[in-house]
Amino acid sequence: MMGRRRLAAWGIGLAALVALPFVYRDPYHLHILVLILIWSFAYTSWSMMGRFGLVSLGHGGFMGIGAYVTALLWNHLGWSPWIGIPIGMVAAGALALIVGYPCFRFRITGHYFVLVTLALSGIVLQVITATRDYTGGSLGYTPNRAAGNKLWSLQFDDKITWYLIALGVWLFGIVVWHWVDRSMARYALEAISEDEDAAAAAGVDVTAEKLKITLLSALMTALAGALYCQYQMFITPDTVSGIAVSLQMVFAAIVGGLFVSLGPTFGAIITIMLAETLRIGFGTKAVGWDNLVYGVLLVLFIIFLPKGILGSLLDRLKPQRKVSRAHEQEVVQIARPGA
Repeated sequence: MMGRRRLAAWGIGLAALVALPFVYRDPYHLHILVLILIWSFAYTSWSMMGRFGLVSLGHGGFMGIGAYVTALLWNHLGWSPWIGIPIGMVAAGALALIVGYPCFRFRITGHYFVLVTLALSGIVLQVITATRDYTGGSLGYTPNRAAGNKLWSLQFDDKITWYLIALGVWLFGIVVWHWVDRSMARYALEAISEDEDAAAAAGVDVTAEKLKITLLSALMTALAGALYCQYQMFITPDTVSGIAVSLQMVFAAIVGGLFVSLGPTFGAIITIMLAETLRIGFGTKAVGWDNLVYGVLLVLFIIFLPKGILGSLLDRLKPQRKVSRAHEQEVVQIARPGA
């Protein structure tokens, strides 16, 4: 019964989300929803690793690779994003394997792994900035507008179309999250996060399992970067790459709830709304304030609410669920004939 109710709730929720842009057509609010969905997918991608103790600060680099490779191939070679996006994802995945394999092979873990990924994010940012003749550097980069088929160029002026695309990608991220959560890889990765030596002694291929989840996370993050580029039609190193983007992913996933599938989505709502509130309320005077607020809130949540808002809320509801189930069993026993 609980499984059916959960499926029914998901079905009703998805139906409402699909119908939303056809009922409420305000362009600004649809724009905010598209950003929330795209960033939710990026945050969910990061949480694939983060929930198993693999704290990466290099995902800003993966997102930047996905965005810039797609845009550069379109502008310089005329390759459709349908071709450029997979190439950008492969490039990000290859970089993840190049960096991840020696780290996992030689047991570089904990804060040492964090520092390696931090350097990766910084290097990608510097490369994008230094090659300004091709990428536009710190001034940003704009994909060329297509005069022909919008589907081929993946450029749509209609907010509803982009909302439905972002909704589909977000749903794909949730499905992948649950697939990992219910697979045997989850138990292997949890064992590795607890004790690598014990997991290896039990027959777990530690290096292979870590590489698999890292590759999956990098590919999905690169896809998020490419979609963000195609939607915004303008990117800069600071908006899709670098340390600030990586820290934003960490903040959103932890604040929303790292061990809950919808936790990163809840975190995306907080980050996007916070950024918009600062932009509208303070304008250029609040540039960079969001990162300051992220840092302060991140420390507070790690100390006082380590499971995040959504995770903590679900934990508080668990005792109530147990009481309600016990009550249901009592009612069933009383209703039985001859009880």
